[in-house]
Amino acid sequence: MNGPAFSHIPVLLEETLASLDIKPDGIYVDATAGGAGHSAKILERLSEEGRLICMDQDPDAIQTIIEKIGSDPRVTVVHDNFSQIEPVLTELGITGADGILADLGVSSHQLDTPERGFSFHTDAPLDMRMSQEGPTAADLVNTLPEAELRKILYDYGEESFAPRIAAAIVRRRDEAPIESTLELADIVAGAMPAKARRAKHPARKTFQALRIAVNEEMDVLNAGLDSMFDVLKDGGVLSVITFHSLEDRMVKQRFAKYCEGCICPPEFPVCVCGRTPAAERPFKFRKAGREELELNPRSRSATLRSVKKLHSRYPE
Repeated sequence: MNGPAFSHIPVLLEETLASLDIKPDGIYVDATAGGAGHSAKILERLSEEGRLICMDQDPDAIQTIIEKIGSDPRVTVVHDNFSQIEPVLTELGITGADGILADLGVSSHQLDTPERGFSFHTDAPLDMRMSQEGPTAADLVNTLPEAELRKILYDYGEESFAPRIAAAIVRRRDEAPIESTLELADIVAGAMPAKARRAKHPARKTFQALRIAVNEEMDVLNAGLDSMFDVLKDGGVLSVITFHSLEDRMVKQRFAKYCEGCICPPEFPVCVCGRTPAAERPFKFRKAGREELELNPRSRSATLRSVKKLHSRYPE
């Protein structure tokens, strides 16, 4: 494994375990298992007949999961992205899961290992790849047209100073390639008004936007939500933990769609579509309590949402 041991404090742990309503002999998938924090606790609630599939796209995470719980015969470890959950379960001979968890946060390991390039607090190569494969953040900032950089910052970072930042990036890369995290953070700060620099770290939104773009997170989530819901058994639960408004909005809207019933025009006197909700929400959402916030400040932005599947989705 590269760097320090993979660690990730499991956020909303008790709330997540409660939401999954774990059956001792059930089949569960931790679709973003990371440091195995949630996985280990799920495993504690399973009997010898239970089964846990731990997925992650990060090779560092896979090694950690194997070391922590991989020797348990109830555990299967899979190196893949959660958007591939359907073929993964098919290959394992699993026709349906009783519960699936997707924790979409960047892990403590990824943030705290400088060479991964996720953090604007330490100097490191500008990487940000969760899978450690494919184009890096440096590739994006040094090759994308200014208009595309501006769009990424707007769409994925909701950055109001996107035009100024994108222009500053292009000016600097014309002089020399932008290669490090602190170099990029300095460019971003220099492009923003002094008042904006005094708020939260000025590079926070830019780094979020580039990370999402590098890992194609929104596209993966868009496809992955339907895939995860589709592989649930009737009565199974999908729980998703988000960490920023873009993710949470998509999860909220998709779950609402699963719970949607009749789609007949309101002027119809009776329903003719025959549609009934494919799912129900056991609760609106969950946020970290005061005690967890004190122990783990990173849990502040975490939101847990869950749906319980009633039957298969209707075709779009």
